[in-house]
This record gives sequence, structure tokens and C-alpha cells, in this order.
Amino acid sequence: MMMLEARGIAKTFVLHLQGGTRIPVLDGVDLQVRAGECVALSGPSGAGKSTLMRSLYGSYRADAGSILIRHGGVMVDIARADPRLVLRVRRDSLGYVSQFLRVVPRVPALDVVAEPAVARGVPLDQARRAAAALLDRLNIPHRLQALPPATFSGGEQQRVNLARGFIAGHPVLLLDEPTATLDDANRDIVIGLIREATRRGAAVVGIFHDAAVRGAVARRTLNVQPHRDAA
Repeated sequence: MMMLEARGIAKTFVLHLQGGTRIPVLDGVDLQVRAGECVALSGPSGAGKSTLMRSLYGSYRADAGSILIRHGGVMVDIARADPRLVLRVRRDSLGYVSQFLRVVPRVPALDVVAEPAVARGVPLDQARRAAAALLDRLNIPHRLQALPPATFSGGEQQRVNLARGFIAGHPVLLLDEPTATLDDANRDIVIGLIREATRRGAAVVGIFHDAAVRGAVARRTLNVQPHRDAA
């Protein structure tokens, strides 16, 4: 079953404070991902991989093309959907692990991780138990789980970020460099989480600069090339 289908995605950034300078990044990118499949984005630095990921999530509005996400049994075009519908798709169908954890200050790590599950209707106590289990698995000790992630190291923050991304079991999951700040042991744990997600039928799109991770989880690769006017 097709879970994500992007067609003809184009994105140009306009620097209004620089005299309207235009920086073309994506031009006519196509991507299809089925249930149970992990597709890795490859290509040189600056080719637009992270821009494509943010466009798939709706953080960047694509200038052209369509981004269809399966949501509630139908395909929703994130590139053209009403913002309220985009929020519902993110809550129920589309997860995203970015390179950086952005959360409300002073909220304990346990509640940061539990929040996406609570938003999907999971009772708070049950969501917290699931969050604690994920944090344990990702080697975040109990003494840290009651503290705000802003006090954590970069690697610890990324593991909180990963737990938050995986807890809700979204059917489509976007991963932007999920293992970049992790040691080998925690990298292997993340590989296990990705494999479990695809086995339950999730469609995963990831940027993995670590070739070992990419080889362990990706069924195929989409090569993203720099826009010809930006290369």
C-alpha cells in the first residue's frame, strides 16, 4: 500500500533582505514509499535532502508539486492542505525526527516523550509508562527522565528526540540524521527501532550519512541532486 507519494516537488528560497535573491533547491523531485519500506535520501551536502524532508512534513510549503500522505484511509496533499488538516495529519499519521530537539522549557523529558501519544488519545499514565520504556531502551537513566532535556548533552537530547518520534507509532515517519550524535551502542538501538517500525508496516524516509545505518535499514535509495542553477 502506498503511504507517501511526492510528485514534481520544487522549492526555491527567496531572500527578501538580500534584494529578493532567489536560491533554487529542489526541482521536480519524485518519491514513493510503501507500507513497510524504508527509503534513504542520498546526495551531496547542500543538495536539498533536509529541505525535501521539511517539505514532506509541511514545515516548508512546496512551490510546485504534490505531497500525498495516507491519513484516515485517504491521501491528503500536505503541499496544499489547510493548516488545521496538516496538524491533524501530523498528530495521527506523520511523525518527524529532526536533527534538533525543540521543546517547551522546564517540561520533564518523560512528558516531552509522552506528549505525542497523549495527543493521539493514549491515557497519560499509559503514555508515561511507554515513554519511560523507550527512554530506558535508549539509555536515558531514570534520574534524568524527570529533568528538562535542556539540561542534557547533545546525544542525550537526540535520544529523547528519537523516543518522542517513535512513541506514537505513526504510519509514516521522517528521520533526519537520527544517529548523527550517537555512539555505536545507541546507533544499534535506533537501527532496531527503525526495523521494528517497518515490520509493523510503517513507511520510513530517512537521511543517514552513516553508511552502516543506511545499509542496515534502507530497502532503496533516492539520490537527491543539487538544482542545476544552484550547483
